[in-house]
Amino acid sequence: MSELKNQFETAVADSKKLPERPSTDVLLQLYALYKQATDGDVEGKRPGFTDMIGRAKYDAWAAIKGTAGEAAMKSYIELVGSLKA
Repeated sequence: MSELKNQFETAVADSKKLPERPSTDVLLQLYALYKQATDGDVEGKRPGFTDMIGRAKYDAWAAIKGTAGEAAMKSYIELVGSLKA
């Protein structure tokens, strides 16, 4: 597990220095995978329609509810790796 966690932390650092800014959809996917890996399933109320950014983040995170933390870490690592290429 510690090896996976090290790779995940490296991918998080790498995500901050990508050659190009990812699309909004990819950014939401990164956010959701990160939150699932670090915090687990989404909790709380869905933000109202006036908070469009918060609502989009919540929806992206809720879409992967039930995904194991390790699986989310692996997906995050793979996604960042594909963005670096």
